Amino acid sequence: ITLIVFATGVFIFTKTAPQFGQSPKGADLERIKQSPNYQNDKFVNLIETTVGTFSDMMRTIPEFISAKNKEPKDTLPTKYGENNGVPTDSLCYVTWYGHSAFFIEIDDKRILIDPMLSNSASPVSFGSKRYLNQEPIPLDEVKDIDIVILSHDHYDHLDYPTIKLLKDHVKHFYTALGVGSHLKEWDVPESKITELDWWESDKFMDIELVSCPARHFSGRGIGDNYKTQWASWGIIGKKQKIYFSGDGGYGPHFKEIGEKYGTFDLAMLECGQYNKAWKDIHMMPEESIQAGKDVQAKYIMPIHWGAFSLAIHTWTEPIKRFKEAAIEEGSNMLHPYIGERFLLGVDEPKEMWWKDLN
Repeated sequence: ITLIVFATGVFIFTKTAPQFGQSPKGADLERIKQSPNYQNDKFVNLIETTVGTFSDMMRTIPEFISAKNKEPKDTLPTKYGENNGVPTDSLCYVTWYGHSAFFIEIDDKRILIDPMLSNSASPVSFGSKRYLNQEPIPLDEVKDIDIVILSHDHYDHLDYPTIKLLKDHVKHFYTALGVGSHLKEWDVPESKITELDWWESDKFMDIELVSCPARHFSGRGIGDNYKTQWASWGIIGKKQKIYFSGDGGYGPHFKEIGEKYGTFDLAMLECGQYNKAWKDIHMMPEESIQAGKDVQAKYIMPIHWGAFSLAIHTWTEPIKRFKEAAIEEGSNMLHPYIGERFLLGVDEPKEMWWKDLN
């Protein structure tokens, strides 16, 4: 009886709590069904992909229990508020908020990418906690945003409290196909949302936004996996081009993206929260380096690390492996502090700020 009551409570919670959002329905669902990437009532990857079998997951439990240094003991240094010069339409500034959240200033426009700015990457407050930072993200400065780009609907990328905070300060949201249904459920006007399928693009004044393939999955609650799409993104300005990988495993799509839209001035590449048990949906650091070469990036930067522990590896393993592989391959790597605003093509943040932290 206790188990039945508990399961019923969980089910009701997932169906009524606003943070779970809303899967596409009605006219939105009918439109999605026209996508060649939507088959048998779900979105599919370009190549065979598994999120990991149940037995694979069970085998990782002892590792989860015994793993050490998954989270930093020290407070992470930050550089918020430094070098706050006024951008011009010929410059591009990049600020990393940790994990996969970015603030991009390009062509005199202000863009947020996957702005997960809360302290918990979970539908509940006691979920995975953000690492302790020297300074909190200056939310009062995250205003007057031209564009928000959302790669997919997982909690460490699409955050309900952040969207509620931002929605009245954003001119337009660009999302992977179907993700707009969550935004509408959270009172974002439909007129402010553009959903793009893979290889579709749209113009926001002088900036072109391109939805590109990724190899991942989606879902926020019970039974809604694969109901919305996942994507990587190209941001093409007048003088600079940026690639954002979102989440996903390695695949031939990176080379195709590079052939269609390269050379990119900067590629921000997923590198963290990986495990052999789910290798199809999260790249290993060495694969991230190859993906940077495939998309023809001048500079590469590791993301999806430095904020949350969602896998077994130590919190610094992703950056160490990424850096070692980048050196071996001769790739130009950037690794700024959290909150450090750098000028793309001019500044080369490469201080190993994590080196002496526990």
